[in-house]
Amino acid sequence: MESKRQLQVAEMVKRHFSIVMMEEGTYIYGSGIMVTVTSVKMTPDLSMAKIYLSVFNTDNKQAVMLQLEDELRRLHQGLAVRLRKHLRRMPEISLFLDDTLDEMYRIDSMFDQLYKDNQMGSEE
Repeated sequence: MESKRQLQVAEMVKRHFSIVMMEEGTYIYGSGIMVTVTSVKMTPDLSMAKIYLSVFNTDNKQAVMLQLEDELRRLHQGLAVRLRKHLRRMPEISLFLDDTLDEMYRIDSMFDQLYKDNQMGSEE
């Protein structure tokens, strides 16, 4: 169970990291790719932020994540500038790929295929 403070800091990191991604993202991975922050999880001591990202408009999501990992220091500094008046200590950040939507689309297409092949049984 996350504490109230963890949830508050996680939401603040999510909001400000989204702005950093809008400002710095096109310089890192280009303008055709869209990266969104889906969630942030904070450790109980608020020293580490796990940031989950969704990547759209590209087939090679891992390449985008590697580019972001290479520029992690730049992203961390951009976040630190925005959070310096809100937090006493800036948490370390780590980025993770959130593929929940990809899985949802894959499962949905599997169900569509099963309905099309009439393998779901009758609706009665």
